Amino acid sequence: MEIGITMFVTQSSIHVSDLARYCEDFGFESLWLPEHSVIPVHTTSPWGGAPDGAIPDWYYECTDPFISLAHASAVTENLKLGTGICLVPERNPIVLAKEIATLDHYSNGRFLFGIGSGWLKEETELFGVKFSDRVNVMYESIQAMKQLWTQEESEYNGEFIKFPPVISRPKPVQKPHPPIYVGGKAKKVFQRVVDWGDGWMPNRISPDEVAKGRQEIDRIAKEQSKDPSDFAISVFGQPPDKELLKAFEDAGADRVMIRFEGSSHSEVLRALENIANDILD
Repeated sequence: MEIGITMFVTQSSIHVSDLARYCEDFGFESLWLPEHSVIPVHTTSPWGGAPDGAIPDWYYECTDPFISLAHASAVTENLKLGTGICLVPERNPIVLAKEIATLDHYSNGRFLFGIGSGWLKEETELFGVKFSDRVNVMYESIQAMKQLWTQEESEYNGEFIKFPPVISRPKPVQKPHPPIYVGGKAKKVFQRVVDWGDGWMPNRISPDEVAKGRQEIDRIAKEQSKDPSDFAISVFGQPPDKELLKAFEDAGADRVMIRFEGSSHSEVLRALENIANDILD
């Protein structure tokens, strides 16, 4: 099982280039960065990670994941670079396809595309997308980007995403495109994973839930005459608990991304070193 790292990189935290170098030097497989372009001042959507539903400060401060991962790609050679997650409904798919292809090009095929539809209604609707439409917008965006990545001349005519025949280069290094990991735990997520993804990326989940998810993905894949092993499970945002990680591995996880506390250079370096010593050795 692969072990990755995720944290909120902010303007006051360790520089992402230093973080990436340390991740690679200590032997972690990947680095995953979140996305929140903006947080509205007035919100009613509760954050699921705290009893009071208050949105933590670092959600307001996280840097753009693609610019940050570009920094990371320039100072590493083998570290894989992921979005955990990219809020696809908040982005123009033509521009996003270009950014991803460019990052995959410069990183020599190291980009991993973790996606989600978002949980913060007020944020989603700032971008002209009705909250109830966000999953359908994400679906069409992904299908449109696949066209842009794989065809010399591509076009798309959906309900939400439309563009005439266009040419978009460069193409991604990874063929047919970087792997797409679908986030979430909604009832339909497993069908989405098999229909238009390459893997499942759940957050705030137990090993038992992962095992059940693995069974469901395998069942749907077989029904569609697809190979279940083509769909990986990457468990997001877990503590550095060796027994827990082993439980996830036994449940069928292919990767776990460890989230840890720390902001300053010295705090992050110490935390990464401790995690590497406890988990990777």
